[in-house]
Amino acid sequence: MTILRRSLSSSRFANLPWIDGIITGITTGSIHRRTRRILISLALGTAILLFILGTPAQAVQVQIQPMEPQLGDTISAVIQADAASEPPTVMMNQKSYPTFAIGSNRYRALLPTTPLDSPGNLTIQVNAGQNTNNSSQPVTLQLRDREFPTQSIWLSGDADSLGTDHEFDRVDAFKALVTPEKLWSGAFQRPNQGEISTIYGVRRYYNGEFAQDYFHRGVDYAAPVGDPVVAPAAGTIALVGRVEDGFELHGNTIGIDHGQGVESILIHLSRIDVKEGDVVQAGQQIGAVGSTGAATGPHLHWGLYVNSQCVDPVPWRNEGFE
Repeated sequence: MTILRRSLSSSRFANLPWIDGIITGITTGSIHRRTRRILISLALGTAILLFILGTPAQAVQVQIQPMEPQLGDTISAVIQADAASEPPTVMMNQKSYPTFAIGSNRYRALLPTTPLDSPGNLTIQVNAGQNTNNSSQPVTLQLRDREFPTQSIWLSGDADSLGTDHEFDRVDAFKALVTPEKLWSGAFQRPNQGEISTIYGVRRYYNGEFAQDYFHRGVDYAAPVGDPVVAPAAGTIALVGRVEDGFELHGNTIGIDHGQGVESILIHLSRIDVKEGDVVQAGQQIGAVGSTGAATGPHLHWGLYVNSQCVDPVPWRNEGFE
């Protein structure tokens, strides 16, 4: 995503999801000829689309979950390939996403959606190798619309110039990480026990102007300064940023690489208890709630990124992606 940092415009605020100003109010066909069958089932209470590609001797099973995603959901595509297959590739709406081995001849791609996507058809293409018999015709899912609350925020002074090149460059590089090892296990944990004060996906007016490319990229937890912040899942500390090092927008920041393109960012901290390179476990204390950076009061902002796009953390906490 292009980063625009200098003007007080909608596109600027697309990349400044956690500015906390003065909140003045809240308002609220067909499948491939070689496809043998389609099974729709329930797994752990979640709908899964299962389709089988190729000849019986070279069958490739693909599970899509959830079958009826909504804006902000992460879509899981799990491919079961035969032993001779190369690692598959997955395309969604003409964009390629990496797959990772998760078992014997099993691979998975995690496909992000956001509130800025258009509801409607999502086209997923799976190619299980160079053999065209193991390629699928496009599979179409319906991405459901979703209503998000809106907030009006008024910024004054030099708020439009918050953020440094050093800060943005480091955060951008962190969000782009795609490391091969899956470090998390099971559903993610709540990183703080405070009350949720702002949900994922909130849209905003800044100084009366609707920010077209903005949505609240995470969940805010209202809690007192010093309240514990824990790792929502296991991972490697890949980013530590401090106010004194130029993190004037995010404030004191921790970024956790959970592996396979999944990252957590936790900002506005009063204290950081880890260093880059540390390996942390789910529930391990890593810092404390604060109000550093662009924050009008103490709270924790937790953003969850999948392949560089900020997704809704709620499904990851409720069910996980195993």
